[in-house]
Amino acid sequence: MDIFHEIKPLKAFLREKNKADARVGLVPTMGALHAGHLSLIEIAKDQGCLTVCSIFVNPAQFNNPEDLKKYPRTLEADVALLEKAGCDVLFFPSVEEMYATKNVITFDFGHLDKTMEGEFRLGHFSGVALVVSKLFHIVHPAHAFFGQKDWQQFTIIKQLVKDLNFDLQLHAVPTLREEDGLAMSSRNQRLNTEQRKKALIFYKTLLEAQQQLHAGKTMSDIEKSAKRNIEQDPECKLEYLRLAHRENLTALSNVEESDTAVLCIAGFIGDVRLIDNILL
Repeated sequence: MDIFHEIKPLKAFLREKNKADARVGLVPTMGALHAGHLSLIEIAKDQGCLTVCSIFVNPAQFNNPEDLKKYPRTLEADVALLEKAGCDVLFFPSVEEMYATKNVITFDFGHLDKTMEGEFRLGHFSGVALVVSKLFHIVHPAHAFFGQKDWQQFTIIKQLVKDLNFDLQLHAVPTLREEDGLAMSSRNQRLNTEQRKKALIFYKTLLEAQQQLHAGKTMSDIEKSAKRNIEQDPECKLEYLRLAHRENLTALSNVEESDTAVLCIAGFIGDVRLIDNILL
């Protein structure tokens, strides 16, 4: 696996690969890799791509400095996992390399970045769009692979690709879960043993909400009930439980309003914020 820390050498390397008709597949990550990330690498390889994985903890998408500080960083283990998975290229830049000057560009995606995560993480998706745009310009991928767990992010990146005419194909890869159902996430590494058990409440809430929706209950009633249930434990907090249209993220009150819906949840276990979703 070739490892690059700087933009210019990476671009030169990929130009030579493109001359040999390589199809580049990009897997953007913030590191602390797990099997979910590796499934993106695997699918990229299955597509016949020269697979480029980026590891960059992007400060522009953190609205909480403490969250940025505490985000897990496990580069040595990440490199070993990527080599074992057959990744071709790792791009691991510094903050100074990616943001040589202070960024002044911001993105506004209208309703897409004002709902759900956008309500609680102001400026988050502008930061995501900025770094993803940079990666697309640097790597020039034919394919880019993202996890379904961050469905709102994927929807916004689709809009970014459409509006800025990036010539690439996006792929949303289904969420991988632990045996007990917990969605794989880098943030899980910050949970202690008891918190890890408590974190299951979010996936269980999604499954219960799905059953209640099909039984005819409204999201308003379901969210109120879920909040009471989750917050019985003082260490657990529900930020939101929403039903939305998959493509435009318009809020829905019941499953009859759309045949392509996504049920999303976010909350805290202690000071660790987790998100999850299921497609209905």
